[in-house]
Amino acid sequence: MISVQTFQTEYQRILNFIGFSKGYLRRHNPLKELKNSIEAALKDVLTIHKKIKMSKYRVSYHVHQLKKMESLIASNNEHAFLRGQKLNQVR
Repeated sequence: MISVQTFQTEYQRILNFIGFSKGYLRRHNPLKELKNSIEAALKDVLTIHKKIKMSKYRVSYHVHQLKKMESLIASNNEHAFLRGQKLNQVR
């Protein structure tokens, strides 16, 4: 049979575990975290058009800058066959 001392120890361990679990659930409420993650997902879905638009603008801006640099390199290049075709690999 189980002695009284063993029973009290096991009972105290169970109470400690319940207390720790209760504190954890208070700090990390699963329902609150679910609500926050759903809100974040909805916000991302609703603002995706704006993000895509900004990304397209950035890409087109960088492509424009790259073409501008290529044309500057080609115009300053003494080799006529490289003009406007490729980047000067020596530089």
